[in-house]
Amino acid sequence: MATEAHGEESGGLVFHPMDQFIVSPLMGDGPVSWFTLTNAALWTGLSVLVVFLLLVVGTSKRAVVPGRMQSVAELAYGFIYKMVEDICGKEGVKYFPYIMTLFMFIVCANFLGLIPTAFTPTSHFAVTVLLAMAVFLTVTILGFVKNGAAFLGLFWVSSAPLALRPILAVIELISYFVRPVSHSIRLAGNVMAGHAVIKVFAGFAAIAVISPVSVVAITAMYGLEVLVSFIQAYVFTILTCVYLKDALHPSH
Repeated sequence: MATEAHGEESGGLVFHPMDQFIVSPLMGDGPVSWFTLTNAALWTGLSVLVVFLLLVVGTSKRAVVPGRMQSVAELAYGFIYKMVEDICGKEGVKYFPYIMTLFMFIVCANFLGLIPTAFTPTSHFAVTVLLAMAVFLTVTILGFVKNGAAFLGLFWVSSAPLALRPILAVIELISYFVRPVSHSIRLAGNVMAGHAVIKVFAGFAAIAVISPVSVVAITAMYGLEVLVSFIQAYVFTILTCVYLKDALHPSH
């Protein structure tokens, strides 16, 4: 039945680029329930473990001359700290730990997903939507807590002509609620697309005539995916900083 569903018996593809995104149990082949240990849970846990090892264990000695892990941790720390300070100002620095955690989890999950046969948690909307909704709810609640009703000034473009302000307010409001959608789709979509393309090229590598071209294409795409893995984590983080800035300083 599975073979017919994939179209192998009807002359379809013999490789399936989207199979790598299937959530499956690690033990057995039964249905996936909320308590089932799956490949998604395993690689999500490994991503958290790598973040812990890098930021906690790797910096525990606090050496004057840092080792490799401490150097990477300090570089990431300085990079994200400067981003938060530049976009949100000094007032936003107190939220740096949350933003740093987001960035490190996403970038580690992306990089681990590049290991052959690995599962990439950030290729699933269930993960990216949760991350995006957490950011959305955090900045919205923070905006009202910090500014009260003045937070609604985010939707009122006072510099526009008075007749256009109600229309712009509706547009701004819709745009605001679309944020978690675009925030999550951008990350999952780019990660999923890159992995699928690599799998397609890998399928063509079995054909002797075009296998050299396929291998070159895989190598090039893999290098691009390394770059995309970092860029998508960076984009998700910088958008979080922009949204946080809106919550701290809502007036147009």
